[in-house]
Formats: sequence, structure tokens, C-alpha cells
Amino acid sequence: MYRLDEKNRTIRDMFSAIAPRYDFLNRLLSAGIDRRWRRLAVRALLPASGGLYLDVATGTADVALEIFRQKGADARVAGADISIEMMRFGQQKASRNGLASRMSFVQTPCESLPFKDAAFDSASIAFGIRNVVDRERGLAEMCRVVRPGGRIVILEFSVPDNRIFAMIYNFYFTSLLPRIGGLFSKKSAYTYLPESVQAFPAPEVFERMMIAAGCESVGRTPLTFGIATLYAGTRATAETASGRS
Repeated sequence: MYRLDEKNRTIRDMFSAIAPRYDFLNRLLSAGIDRRWRRLAVRALLPASGGLYLDVATGTADVALEIFRQKGADARVAGADISIEMMRFGQQKASRNGLASRMSFVQTPCESLPFKDAAFDSASIAFGIRNVVDRERGLAEMCRVVRPGGRIVILEFSVPDNRIFAMIYNFYFTSLLPRIGGLFSKKSAYTYLPESVQAFPAPEVFERMMIAAGCESVGRTPLTFGIATLYAGTRATAETASGRS
């Protein structure tokens, strides 16, 4: 049993407050690049068509809708999030696209997923793992509910390696983005964003966290000069897991 602590509740309430403008600001602040990132993340999921997927921190269901677009009519998705308000917008989008019967939503933290072991073919989380308070436990839960040989795909913001580009990006990220976000939504949420990205583990450290949680064949792909990073791993089989122990 995992109990939400004060930080969990603060993050939940923050995302609930910005839910009405979340999609609009995503498109505006990323100039639409976030859509391409999500397409690449879904492309890394298995199987190539059909399948049962878990989308953690599903929010307004952007990744879930992309799963349906890429994986076809036989795909099914369960979306999990701690914010009911965010998922309400996701439910509306699923309904508008005729997908309500193929997607379910459940309010739950990543640290305590109410699903059976090996229930899904793959699991994803986009721009949500840095908001998981007990990150190790959350990763272990994602691995637990994916079948052996299935995929765990994580899309997250990162800090660019190029020093000059990083300076330009950091100015936008820490100075301009909170001001723009504050014009349309809750400014504190867009101040939290760069702070949480700066505090996120380095890519090689996060890869090791995925391996410790039960993934193998973990790799990463920097996206758009390193603004975001796509991590993908395979749920270890019983044979490989016992070989590492």
C-alpha cells in the first residue's frame, strides 16, 4: 500500500489546476515538437500492431491517442494518473475520437499500480517520471505489470550537452517559459517545470535505475539537441533476471 505524501498531493493539485490549458500550452511552449517526440516514443512500444498498453501519467491522453493511431484497431490502453481533472480532458478526447470503449482511466500513483503482474504488453510514461516521488518504486511497478520481453518506454525532458545551445535553452526554459505559462495558466507550475528537469538524474544514472527496476537492453536517444531523451528497455525475463542475481 502506497500512501500519497505531501509532495504527491502538491504535484497532483498543481496538474489539476493547469489541466484546462495544459494541451494548449504544450503546443505553444514546445512549438509543436512534443507531438513528434510522442510519435517516436510510441514507435518504440511493442507489439507493432494491436496489444494492451499502460500509459502512466496519462494526463490528457496524448500518448494514448498516439498508441491508437500507430497500433491500430486491436490496441487497448489503460491510462493511469493521480489527477482526475487531467484525465477528464483525456476522456473527452478519447470520446471525441470514438475510442472511449478501448481506453480505461484509473486514478493511481505510479508507485502503486492496481494491475496484475505481466498484465500489459508495454508501458509508457511521457514527461511524468520526474514527478514520481519514489522513482525507484515507480519504475519497479511499471516493470512488474509488463510481461517479460515487453517494453518500458520513458520520454522525459533533459539538459542539452552542447554548452552554447544549453545556455540559450536554459534562458528560455528558466526565464521566458514561466512568464509565458503564467500568462495563460498557473505560473508556479511552469516555474516548477525547469526546476524539476534540473533536478532529474543524468541520463546514464537514470538508465541504471531502469536496470535496477527490472529492465534489460536499456538504451537512450537524445531528441532535438538533447532537450528531451527517449529511454527504452525490455522487461527482463525470468532467465535473465535470475542470471543477474
